Amino acid sequence: MDPIAAVAGGKVRGSTKDGVTAYLGIPYAAGPQGADLYAAPKPVTPWDGVRATTSLGPTAPQPGYEPPFDKLLNNPIIPGAEFLNVNVWTPGGSGLPVLVWFPGGAFRNGSNATPAYDGTAFARDGVVLVSVNYRLGVAGFGVVAGAPNNRGLLDQLAALAWVQENIAAFGGDPGRVTIFGQSAGGMSVATLLSLAASEGLYQQAIVQSGSAEAVALASDASLMTAEVAKRLGIEATPEALGAVPIPDLIKAQQAVSVDLRLNPDPSRFGASVVKAGGGIMPFFPVVDGELIHELPLDAIAGGAAAGIDLLIGTTTEEFRFFTVPSGIAASITAEALPVLLSRAGIDPAVAGPYAANRPGQSPGEIYTAITSDAHFVLPTIRLAEATSATAYVYEFNWKSPLPGLGSCHALEIPFVFDTLANEPSPLQGDDPPQELADRMHAAWVAFATTGDPGWSQYDTTSRPVMSFDHPESRQLADPHGDEPALLRK
Repeated sequence: MDPIAAVAGGKVRGSTKDGVTAYLGIPYAAGPQGADLYAAPKPVTPWDGVRATTSLGPTAPQPGYEPPFDKLLNNPIIPGAEFLNVNVWTPGGSGLPVLVWFPGGAFRNGSNATPAYDGTAFARDGVVLVSVNYRLGVAGFGVVAGAPNNRGLLDQLAALAWVQENIAAFGGDPGRVTIFGQSAGGMSVATLLSLAASEGLYQQAIVQSGSAEAVALASDASLMTAEVAKRLGIEATPEALGAVPIPDLIKAQQAVSVDLRLNPDPSRFGASVVKAGGGIMPFFPVVDGELIHELPLDAIAGGAAAGIDLLIGTTTEEFRFFTVPSGIAASITAEALPVLLSRAGIDPAVAGPYAANRPGQSPGEIYTAITSDAHFVLPTIRLAEATSATAYVYEFNWKSPLPGLGSCHALEIPFVFDTLANEPSPLQGDDPPQELADRMHAAWVAFATTGDPGWSQYDTTSRPVMSFDHPESRQLADPHGDEPALLRK
């Protein structure tokens, strides 16, 4: 008989296969509808009897990925009101370490239903894996008058409180929780590190391709919400936005996102929004003086994450994901390069040293290398330097078999989860190295279990970084040399 666990709200029945039990779509908060889409998360609505949690639950309202990214990223969309839910995978037992996963997707896409995020391998290896859905887009991160800000982060905090209250029922130890996420999920983790409201909810953190600097000012973010409301012909209030059919809300949100990408005008969309996302991302956590009081990096440097050990890193060529499939890299000329760098807030003079280090590369490739460092590598270094706790830094260097993508954004995820066989992706190709997944997944398990992933702690002298590659993974010393320092100026 499949096991039953008692949680907040009632009892749930999971399904067991090969020694791992999965409980899917467990609500951790009430399903927000109407004006409540713009309210703080409310307690879960109780149910009678035993609830079957054997299939994936609803996902947060969101658009699909636009071409060509829809061919590269799997983004299941499952309708339903109870989308504030978690999936739990456990081998059973007690006192086990816990990993809590926050999916990425630019704060407008993503969910715990993605096949690559299946937690079976972590449970197989003795770790309870919890994956979390949270509100996205305007509902999650739009600044709306009369509504609390950072509702997506409030959802994440509610999920972490749920873990503290309920994870023992699945064999997990609430005193051994590691939070982790990639891209917007990594940015979420870095932001959570800075919050007084998250104290005591976890003991370690992993930031994959994230940043502790990716926040906007609430005043700027309100301009984005106003643009969406203008498209809909309504006021930007919880009641008015909550009355809009979800498909219409998503359509207006998409249209404004395209406007931002085509013309990232700071006067229209807010300077901090444009700077934080480079015109690509319209939604971010916001400094509102309530939940977030300052740049998360500054709060962490001031001791906000004291005692929280970190595992942090990037892929080597992050921005190729954004510039190569879209054709942006191929379209950049030598004349356009300094203009684009200036628009991104980067000193065009850095192009010279970067080009000298990459003889034969095109202006688009130089632009991509610089923006990869500016948006991912340098923020990772700054976070490692800011923490008062132990930090371990990695890079993922294996290259996608797709032409031009290299070691791009999101490439490492199925290696971390050991889910290469779950659903083959063009990013990883037909024959990705399972040995690399074995090594990388084992490092994440080791960090969750012991606090040590298996290489040297980061320091500002030798700057040790673990390079995950195939056929060999090895520790490197300061692999980026002086290039990130050029971007600090």
